[in-house]
Amino acid sequence: MYRQILEKIDGIGIYPLFSFIMFFVFFIAVTIYVIRADKGMIDRMRQLPLNNDSHNTKTDES
Repeated sequence: MYRQILEKIDGIGIYPLFSFIMFFVFFIAVTIYVIRADKGMIDRMRQLPLNNDSHNTKTDES
């Protein structure tokens, strides 16, 4: 049913191509960002969930 409706719409074939191009551009942009990212920042972000700073925990001293 949907296929018959979509076949009657003029220019519908551009949407799959547009979706693929958007995905490809996003994938390439993320890949370039990861390659060019500062390695020190990546190490800090990798350790962030494991840090156990006393600044982040609340203790009741009363």
